[in-house]
Amino acid sequence: MSFFTSPAFLLAIIFVVATVYSLYAKIRDSKAVEAPAEQPKAQTAPQAVATPVAAGPEIVGADDKTAAVIMALVSHQTGIPLNRLSFKSIRLMEDK
Repeated sequence: MSFFTSPAFLLAIIFVVATVYSLYAKIRDSKAVEAPAEQPKAQTAPQAVATPVAAGPEIVGADDKTAAVIMALVSHQTGIPLNRLSFKSIRLMEDK
C-alpha cells in the first residue's frame, strides 16, 4: 500500500480542505458584515476638474540620469518626499 493511497493521507487531505473552506467562509461573511449599507447620496456641488500635469520637468543641457540625481538630492536636502516636489525645469549651468 502506497502512502498516497493510505486512509490517513486521505483523511488529512479532507481535513485540510475543510479547514481552508471554513476559513474562506468566515472571511467572506466578515466582509459582508463590514460592508456598510448603501446610503442615499446627498446632492453635492460639482467637483473641480483637475488639470493634467506635464509629463515631467523641462531638462536643458543635461541627460535624464543627471536630472534624476539632482531631483533626488533636492528631495534629500530639503527633507520633502520626491512625490511632493514639483520641478518645472532643470538646466545645466556652465562653470565660469
